[in-house]
Amino acid sequence: MTDWRRHPIRRSIGDMPLPEPVAPMLAVPGPVRDSEGWAFEWKYDGVRCQAAVSGGQVRLYSRRLRDVTATYPELAVLGRDTRTLLIDGEVVALDEDGRPDFGRLQQRMNLSAPTPARLSSVPVVFFAFDLLREGTRDCTGLPYEERRDRLLGLGIDRPQVRVRRHFLASDVEGAELLRAAREVGLEGLVSKRLGSAYQPGVRSPDWVKTPLTRTQEVVIAGWTTGEGRRSGTFGALLLGLHDETGLRFAGHVGTGFTDRMLDDLQARLRPLARRTSPFDSPVPREYARNAHWVKPELVGEVEFRQWTSDGRLRAPSWRGLRPDRRPEEVTLA
Repeated sequence: MTDWRRHPIRRSIGDMPLPEPVAPMLAVPGPVRDSEGWAFEWKYDGVRCQAAVSGGQVRLYSRRLRDVTATYPELAVLGRDTRTLLIDGEVVALDEDGRPDFGRLQQRMNLSAPTPARLSSVPVVFFAFDLLREGTRDCTGLPYEERRDRLLGLGIDRPQVRVRRHFLASDVEGAELLRAAREVGLEGLVSKRLGSAYQPGVRSPDWVKTPLTRTQEVVIAGWTTGEGRRSGTFGALLLGLHDETGLRFAGHVGTGFTDRMLDDLQARLRPLARRTSPFDSPVPREYARNAHWVKPELVGEVEFRQWTSDGRLRAPSWRGLRPDRRPEEVTLA
């Protein structure tokens, strides 16, 4: 049986084959691992990306292994390297103060051919944090510490490409780094076990993410009619996530939208209309009576305060669509 986690997407240019991407290794949520044998990396607010490089050519792949090379043409600078490499990292848009800004990145994520004006107004940076292949060598089985040393030794840093910094737990306290991340507006911290291999497609306890704000991926299952200045669009999105019973109702979100987001979402939701609820359990009447149901195909992300006792998001605010996520992957974070 084919292992889907290593199922290849074959690409080649001329006689120079590019490395095949692999399903990315994922982190589990949890507290900072502030002990010997661990290292820390900043958690940036961006989207996962693998860069395949060979013979001066580049291909970029999303978390879902879709080819997104045309979406981020400025990262073609990686092609100046003639070596064969497969690098895991994150695409980030920075604000005027050099901090990751997910809202700005939203203006690039869905564009297959960004205009020169958009490239100029919303440039992106590729933050590399892992080396999966170097030449003919598969590096995924090497310890994290060795992969990081090899990555740093590549010398790939340039304005559009940076190697994400890491810190050893033996040198600095994770709690101190987490405080620093909060002060400068970063998303949080990732703890990584020094001796761990890269496990394609696995959400492993060898990587632990500690976010500073609570976020949750959600499936859009419907919407309610807007009122007042939003009478021409929706008032709120009806949200769901998957558990052992199927798609369950997780609440609604009506804040955090820009005018551009409202228009874009309305256009995306219109062709997904359906007559019945997509949820596998009843939706409270106060939401169902005014609902416009849609096929649960779009994934987004919200920031929220906490979960209510009945399993709904409290005070959620919309952050944006996540085209790099599959609806069936959306479960309780």
